This record gives sequence, C-alpha cells and structure tokens, in this order.
Amino acid sequence: RRHDNDPYGIVTETDIIYKVAAYGKDPKEMRVYEIMTKPCIVVNPELGVEYVARLFANTRTRRAPVVKGKLLGIISISDILKKSDFVEKPKSNFELYCEENPSALEARIYDD
Repeated sequence: RRHDNDPYGIVTETDIIYKVAAYGKDPKEMRVYEIMTKPCIVVNPELGVEYVARLFANTRTRRAPVVKGKLLGIISISDILKKSDFVEKPKSNFELYCEENPSALEARIYDD
C-alpha cells in the first residue's frame, strides 16, 4: 500500500513491459505504486528546453510531468525534437547530394 511520505512516481509503457509483462504477472492484480518509477523527475514550466533536453539525456529519461503547483502537462523527448530550434533538422538525401555536388544545382537552357 502507498504511504503519504512515499515519493511520487510515473508509470510508462517501459515499466509495464519490464515489470509486468516480462514476468508474466497479471496486470489486473498489480497496483500502480508497485511498478511506477520513483521518484520521478518533475519539470518546472519556466525551465529552458535545452536544459530539459540535457536533463533527459543525463538521466536517461524520456518524459516528465510539468508541474507548477499542479500538473500542467507532460513533456517528452518527441516534444523537444519536434518543437525546438536548437536541434538541427535532418537533411534530405537531395540536400546532402547538392552540398556534395554544387554543380548539380546549375540550370541550363538549350535552344536548338
């Protein structure tokens, strides 16, 4: 049973796979507090995105609740990658080819 002084936690699909399914446990008989990752990292909404990205990388975290007095949402690595400008967007094969072969961008008009 969970006690009031226990740290808060978070349950992810990884927790369910590794702590329930992998051991063949019946999910109907498991309780959240038995499998949750605790303590969980909590993110203040005022933190910079780059800081949160480093925090996730250093702690091998993929998502965290955003809390300021109450739960405001959840931020994930996907959110950071999709919405941040400090992460360079991958270039297409065409863009890479054009960088390596600048003459490929030349246009010529042939008039017979």
